[in-house]
Amino acid sequence: MSSKTENTSDIVMRAESLTAGYVGQPVVRELDITVRKGEVVCLLGPNGAGKTTTLMTLTGMVPLMSGTIEMFGHVGQEPLYKQAKSGLSFVTEERSIIRSLSLADNVRLAGVPLERVTDLFPELKTRISTRAGLLSGGEQQMLTLGRALARQPRLLLADELSLGLAPLIVDRLLAAVRAHADDRGTGVLMVEQHARKALKYADRAIVMQRGRAVLELSGEEARRRISEIEESYLSGTSTEDVA
Repeated sequence: MSSKTENTSDIVMRAESLTAGYVGQPVVRELDITVRKGEVVCLLGPNGAGKTTTLMTLTGMVPLMSGTIEMFGHVGQEPLYKQAKSGLSFVTEERSIIRSLSLADNVRLAGVPLERVTDLFPELKTRISTRAGLLSGGEQQMLTLGRALARQPRLLLADELSLGLAPLIVDRLLAAVRAHADDRGTGVLMVEQHARKALKYADRAIVMQRGRAVLELSGEEARRRISEIEESYLSGTSTEDVA
C-alpha cells in the first residue's frame, strides 16, 4: 500500500469535533476524521460505539449537533443527494437492491454502465438476467458495491460490507475497494466488525468506544497490534448508541 502525504489538497473529507445524535442526545462526541485521496480508513469498535451514526452524520442523514464537516472542499452538512452529485457513494449495511428486478435492471436504475459493474466483478456476468432476489448474499453485495464503485466516486462510505458473508466473499469485496482506491484515487471510510480482514486492506484505523475515538493507528501498526485491539477495545457492547 502506498504511503500517504499530509498534503491538504489530497483531503476529500474532514470532520472536526463532530458531535451528533438523536432527539437531542449526543451519541458521537468530538470526533475527528480525515480521509485523503486513495486512502482506506477503517472505523472499528464494538456494537453500539457510534460507527454507523458517524457515517449517517457524514451523509446528512443524522443532524450535526456541533463541529464541522468538510466534503470535497465544501464546509457544512449537506443532504445525501447533493453529496452524491459531488462524488460521494454510500453503501449501507442493508443491501440496496430491488429484489423483483434483474441484476441488469438494478444497475440501469443506478445510471451506471453495466460493463463497469461486471468488470469489477466478472462473477456477475452470467447473472445479469437473474432477479436480484434470487442472487446469493455475496452476489447481492457485489451488485451493491459494484454500482457504488461504478459511479467512480471521490469518496466511498461503506457500512459493514462483510455482514453475513463467507470469508472468501469478504476478501473479494474488500480487495475491490482497495483496488479502486489505488487505481482511481477514491478515498474510503469503511465500518467493519471483521477487524482482521478489514485491516489487511486499510491504510489507517480509528477505534471508537462510547461515541469517541480512543485510538488512531496506521494500518501497519493496527495489524501488528490486532490481538491487543480486539481484547482491549472491540469486545463487549456500548450501551450509549443506537447504531
